Amino acid sequence: MSYARTALLLAGMTGLFLVIGFMLGGESGMMIALVIALGMNAFSYWNSDKMILRMHGAREVDGQSAPVYYQMVAELARRAELPMPKVYIMENAQPNAFATGRNPENAAVAATTGLLNMLSEEELAGVMAHELAHVKNRDTLIMTITATIAGAISMLANFAFFFGGSNDEENNNPLGMFGTILIMIFAPMAAMLVQMLISRTREYEADRIGAEICGQPLWLASALNKLDKGASLIDNHAAENNPASAHLFIVNPLHMRKTDSLFSTHPNMDNRIDELKKMANSQPVKRSSRSKIPETNGKTKGPWG
Repeated sequence: MSYARTALLLAGMTGLFLVIGFMLGGESGMMIALVIALGMNAFSYWNSDKMILRMHGAREVDGQSAPVYYQMVAELARRAELPMPKVYIMENAQPNAFATGRNPENAAVAATTGLLNMLSEEELAGVMAHELAHVKNRDTLIMTITATIAGAISMLANFAFFFGGSNDEENNNPLGMFGTILIMIFAPMAAMLVQMLISRTREYEADRIGAEICGQPLWLASALNKLDKGASLIDNHAAENNPASAHLFIVNPLHMRKTDSLFSTHPNMDNRIDELKKMANSQPVKRSSRSKIPETNGKTKGPWG
């Protein structure tokens, strides 16, 4: 059901984009909007992962530079029957993490130093399993397309400000100046609302599948409780400067501005934790017995060492 809902929301956002193009420029405006959407999505498909990792200062690590963290991701990827993703660390005090990449074969997971310092090994496994669930569900591609279309809708609204009402007959604008003003105000809000609904749907699904991957829903529930409190107290300047990337993180990285929570792309944290607790209580989650999550036994500087 969640996949069908996501598909409908994506179709709705694409339709909104084309309708705005038609309202601003008739049939020719709609065709221009379609070409812009295709071009932006093609660029995002091939380059979004590199852009987001660079935006947040992520550095790639391996089995030598971060053995426990790296091997933990490798074991979870094996359980999820996924190719080994690239593994990154972000030098950021806010506890958070995200996954990116256009498909499982070109995926990456990234965690902040704040997250690695705060969580136990079990909680870290829950978080990374959640991120691998996004990879398994191809949410990274879905959310990239969603963010790209939302950005394109905002761009069209800006075009409306400069060109929409100058000469209605020449621009083939069926709405006139008043309609153009309405597009400027409500189109970005509608795009953010759809983006929010898609992101929230995918977060619940990633929580569920992540709990199945790591085998313990309460590991992720405990981690989410810590991350929610920690992220609300520690600034993430890279995310605040690029709010369009906020939906990628496991918990909302934004809190510095009053408008940050107005269109939050993340579900209520208490609801997420409650769902995981229900999952833990309702039925046992299958867990692989072939190997264990790597343990540090207190011999390293942190759960990633």
